[in-house]
Amino acid sequence: MGEVVEVVKTSLQVAKAREEAETPAISAPPFQLECPSMARSPLLDMGRPKTPKSPFASRLMMTPIASPMKKAITSMQGCLEEVGHFTKLDPQDAWLPITESRNGNAFYSAFHTLCSGIGVQALVLPLSFTALGWTWGILCLSVAFIWQMYTLWLLVQLHESESGARYSRYLRLSMAAFGEKRGKLFALLPTMYLSGGTCVTLIMIGGATMKIFFQTICGATCDVNPLTTLEWYVAFTCCSIVMAQLPNLNSIAGVSLIGAITAIGYCTLIWVVSISKRRPVGVSYHPLEAKSDIERLFSIFNALGIIGFAFRGHNLVLEIQGTMPSSVKRPSRVPMWRGVKFAYIIIAMCLFPIAIGGYWAYGNLIPNGGMLDALHKYHAHDTSRFLLGLTSLLVVVNSLSSFQIYAMPVFDNLELRYTSKMNKPCPWWLRSGIRAAFGCLAFFIAVALPFLPTLAGLIGGIALPITLAYPCFMWLLIKKPKKYSGVWYLNWVLGALGMVVSILVVTGAIWSIVTVGMEIHFFQPQ
Repeated sequence: MGEVVEVVKTSLQVAKAREEAETPAISAPPFQLECPSMARSPLLDMGRPKTPKSPFASRLMMTPIASPMKKAITSMQGCLEEVGHFTKLDPQDAWLPITESRNGNAFYSAFHTLCSGIGVQALVLPLSFTALGWTWGILCLSVAFIWQMYTLWLLVQLHESESGARYSRYLRLSMAAFGEKRGKLFALLPTMYLSGGTCVTLIMIGGATMKIFFQTICGATCDVNPLTTLEWYVAFTCCSIVMAQLPNLNSIAGVSLIGAITAIGYCTLIWVVSISKRRPVGVSYHPLEAKSDIERLFSIFNALGIIGFAFRGHNLVLEIQGTMPSSVKRPSRVPMWRGVKFAYIIIAMCLFPIAIGGYWAYGNLIPNGGMLDALHKYHAHDTSRFLLGLTSLLVVVNSLSSFQIYAMPVFDNLELRYTSKMNKPCPWWLRSGIRAAFGCLAFFIAVALPFLPTLAGLIGGIALPITLAYPCFMWLLIKKPKKYSGVWYLNWVLGALGMVVSILVVTGAIWSIVTVGMEIHFFQPQ
């Protein structure tokens, strides 16, 4: 009997030893260990030599009790061999709103790309056809679409370097390619304008469209005193500040989905209603006559600028990709590019019909405000108030959603100042205060400078290289393709051509301001 008890005790001790061996306690270094099972793993080098095995360790691992330990060590060894080395991550990345959460996926990237890639700038695309005509208008729109898709692909590939660093912000990639000083000089102003300036413009558009929505639904016989334009700006800004309290870029994926659905909705609704109704009397498709050859030339430059501005969102591509996990086997560029391809198929299905259908419906009679103004000007009498109101409501919701994703880089940059100085994350009350302060500042600029959209061509032309030129130059500087190869020539030609287009657009905008003039009125939103 005593022998049986002794055997049972021995068996229990062996089982306990096996359980402890199966779950070994491994102390982590003070920095994070990067392996495929962890969420935040950049692409890392794989060229380190393997450590030779010890014969004593081999004999030890041949024992039955040590087999679970052998499995654990083998698994850990595979992880280390795959990764290649330990990587120190910047702890600030875990404190900032763009990279605070790295559980994004292809669906999230598609939502964010759609929300940032479609906007009210698409509604003015038919204006470019009034200067270019049918053939050149469609050709330029198609070339611009292919061009910006190529530069998007370049940015997605450049997000992860061979050394393991991840460039989750456009400014950091620019500094890595051009150097710290020149990178800031080239990219800081354009990216901040594309973020902050877009938010100011969205307050103007959203507030004015809320006013149109109220007038459409209420009707001419409504006894309610309407709000002023300033008060509608306040209403839109308050809604934007409340929605801006979502903590990070991944947390607004649902907001971006709503923004994408509403953008697709109003783009489709506007061009379908426009082509289904009778065209206005006197529609012509001949390019507008100019008083001189110079005026004709600069009108073409402005048309190219309109087409170039329709493809926005490149300043957010790296930020969106920065929300995804990455490893050697599953780099973030794979799901990111999958989501981008899907998103831009939808974007093409929105932009091309609204450009071609809008020009067919209104020709040279399309107003400067674009398709939304044309819809109310020519079809307010023969279109139901429900459709007109629904269109305005979709524009408002899309503007609120787009405000969130375009403001996120500004929030990230402001919080970076605090975390760099204090070496700790922002407390919740400071984060809320920063976002409320930014909303108030954007509102103040929208009220103080209501003529700012008139300067959009000038400032937007300065920011155009962010989309068309800089990605090509950064690819050449970082990837260093073989000199005089096809890829080398392609990127040099596209980069130089992008800079030339930017200069032409800026020149055309300046010419337009000088010849046509601009009405400057401070603190008088209309």
